[in-house]
Amino acid sequence: MTNLALGPSWLDPDYLIETFGLLGVLAIVFAESGLLIGFFLPGDSLLFTTGLLVTTDVIKQDLWLVCVGVAAAAVIGDQVGYLFGRKVGPSLFRRPDSKLFKQENVEKAHEFFEKHGPKSLILARFVPIVRTFTPIIAGVSRMNYRSFIIFNIIGGVAWGVGVTLLGAALGKVAFVHAHIELILVGIVLLSVIPIVIEFLRARGKAKKEAAAGPAEPTGAQGPAAGPAGPGTGPEARYQAQQPSGQASRGRHAKR
Repeated sequence: MTNLALGPSWLDPDYLIETFGLLGVLAIVFAESGLLIGFFLPGDSLLFTTGLLVTTDVIKQDLWLVCVGVAAAAVIGDQVGYLFGRKVGPSLFRRPDSKLFKQENVEKAHEFFEKHGPKSLILARFVPIVRTFTPIIAGVSRMNYRSFIIFNIIGGVAWGVGVTLLGAALGKVAFVHAHIELILVGIVLLSVIPIVIEFLRARGKAKKEAAAGPAEPTGAQGPAAGPAGPGTGPEARYQAQQPSGQASRGRHAKR
């Protein structure tokens, strides 16, 4: 087993698998799929390494059993994230920053969800950090539960099983064994590309808006506008989706 020279040792897939075994892999997949504290965990490289180590008999379980466990952990993790989002509601967007929580991560996931809709539950699986917050945002937005389950299962299987099988398939290639550390670094870099692209797009958009000057207010006189502004933010959307007569109270009135 090799040591990935990228970040602290406790984030190294080999170290995690050697220390905690398959149960540790499943716990990490679960945490990264929907718990706020799991956004920094190594998902893609961990699954790739897991598949590779199954084919080399370092992990003794059958590959099909590992894939079933990984898919289940990913789906259940998203489920927990969704239920958490429904419970906390807009208070998530008012939570102060800390060492493990950054408000910008929530905002990025919200923008990703708004842009791609339900299919974001599939696409976000392949984007680090975003995949942790997207099911939570789906819960905050009170996405239709049946649709959430369908896209959650598709995304969990596509990501969890797909990346694990990719590691298992490439694990039989001699070149991969000879350059496993380089391969893992490449996987990490590839997984970061979508984040870099979104950052550059947002930066370019901000520069264009700054060059164009202040935009004309749109929708400020419309019915959606309230005393505090246009009412298009995530908190306003959450309140708008509450049952009639309960929008002002929301779930907080039940506490």
